[in-house]
Amino acid sequence: MAGLSKYKHAAVKVYNGYGHTHDLVVYGHVFKSKPHIPHKYTNNVLLNILHLIRLFFVEPLPHAKVQLQWRDQTFYAEAEDDGFFRFEWSSSNVNAGWHSLVVNCIDETGNVVATGEGKVLVPHSTQYAFISDIDDTVLVSHSATIGKRLRVLFTKNPRTRKVFNNAVKFYGLLASAHTATEVTNPFFYVSSSEWNLYGYLNEFFKYNGLPNGIFLLNQVKRWYELLKTGKTKHDGKLVRVIRILKVFQKQQFVLLGDNSQRDPDIYAAIVNKYPQKIFAVYIRNIRKEKEAATRELLQTLETAGVHTCLFNDNAAAIEHAKKIGLIGAAVQAE
Repeated sequence: MAGLSKYKHAAVKVYNGYGHTHDLVVYGHVFKSKPHIPHKYTNNVLLNILHLIRLFFVEPLPHAKVQLQWRDQTFYAEAEDDGFFRFEWSSSNVNAGWHSLVVNCIDETGNVVATGEGKVLVPHSTQYAFISDIDDTVLVSHSATIGKRLRVLFTKNPRTRKVFNNAVKFYGLLASAHTATEVTNPFFYVSSSEWNLYGYLNEFFKYNGLPNGIFLLNQVKRWYELLKTGKTKHDGKLVRVIRILKVFQKQQFVLLGDNSQRDPDIYAAIVNKYPQKIFAVYIRNIRKEKEAATRELLQTLETAGVHTCLFNDNAAAIEHAKKIGLIGAAVQAE
C-alpha cells in the first residue's frame, strides 16, 4: 500500500512537443499532486503574489512510470529524479500540423493512475523556423536588474505583464511568412525561466495573440528556490537550441533575442557551428552600454553570410525583415 499511496493524487503535465514527418519528441512532468492553475486574473497585488508563489509549491514524483499513447503505438519511459520525462519515437507519414497525444502515469501493477494530454507540432519542411528568447525579447522582464525582475514577476499576472511595442505584429508576420496560413511557421521559445511558469507563459502568449509554439524551459524549482527564479546557467540554452537544429535538417532558422544577458554570444556560437542553417539573427538593444559590443559581434555574423539586426523597437525589425525578404507575400508551402 505504501507504494500505491504515492500515486493517490498524481498528475501528469505534458508540454508541446515537436518533430518532422518521421521522428517526434514530447516531454513533461509527473507531480505528486496537480499544480496550481489560476482561473481568474486580477489587479490585486496580494492575489498575484499568492498565485505566483503557488506555482512553486510543486512536488515532483521521481522515477514514475509513464506510458505514451500515439495512434496505435504505445511507448514506456521512466521519469527522472525531478519528475521530468521525455519520449522520442518514430512514426510514419505524419502530416504537417498539430497532433494530439496522451501520456499516462502507471503504478506498479500497470494501472493508469493519472493522464495528461499534449500535442506535437510537425511543420512543413520548406518553412522557416524561429527560435526566440522570452524575457526582454518579447516580455518586458528587467532581467538585468534582479529587484525589478522579481517585482514585476510577483506583482503582475500573465494578462497584466507588458509586451514590447510591435512585438505581436512582428511575430505574427514571421509566423505567416512564405507559408500556408493553416500551418504557420514553428516558433520555439527558449528561456531561462523554469517549467513552473509554463502555464503562466502560455497564458501571456495566448492573451497577447503571440504565435503558439513549443516552450523549452529550465528545471523545476521548489518554493524555497523562488527568489532564484530565472537565475540559471545559460549553457543549457545553447544545448537546447542545437538540439532543435539537429531535428530539423531542412529548415532555415531565425534567432531572436536581446542583449540583456548572453543571447548574442550564444547565437554567435550557433552561427559559427551551423552557419548554413541560420538565415538571420535579431537582437533587441536592451542594455545601451552593450550596444557597441553587440554591433561588433553582429558584424562578424554578417561577414559569415547571416543577416543581422540590432533594434530598439520591433518596427525597425519589421522593416529589416521586409528588406531581406523574410516577410513577404504568403506562398503555398509544399
